[in-house]
Amino acid sequence: MSFPELIKTSTPWLVYSSLIFVALTFIAFLARWGFRFRLVGISSFILLLAFSSWAFDVSYTRTVVVKGAIRVPIVFDNGKDLVVAQAPQDISSSAIQPTLEQVAANIRSSGRGGLSVQVRLRQLRHLEEDVSEPIIIGEMERVFR
Repeated sequence: MSFPELIKTSTPWLVYSSLIFVALTFIAFLARWGFRFRLVGISSFILLLAFSSWAFDVSYTRTVVVKGAIRVPIVFDNGKDLVVAQAPQDISSSAIQPTLEQVAANIRSSGRGGLSVQVRLRQLRHLEEDVSEPIIIGEMERVFR
């Protein structure tokens, strides 16, 4: 079971158990049980877990996987209009465009100042020891609408 499926399954169980513990806490206060304050902590903690798992379930978006693409790390993101990803040295020319599309599809628009982001794929060419030069091997623009 994947983590998002686990969260989706556990959220109702956490809600039901928190309701049961809230009811038990209410009964404990009416009956003046000695451990009623411990039940307050347990109830509030389970309520917090239920709310957190619900919020994660609502906000989670899966990553986009494009056929023929490889996973590359993003090495620079200025948070506005430029994202640069690092391609391995042995990348084939047929994998460049799908990789660019995959990186662009997984960029979110929230918090960015503009309506578009320039996505670049680069490799490092080693000139001499401890000196390398970045080479842009692919580029595309992601427009948010």
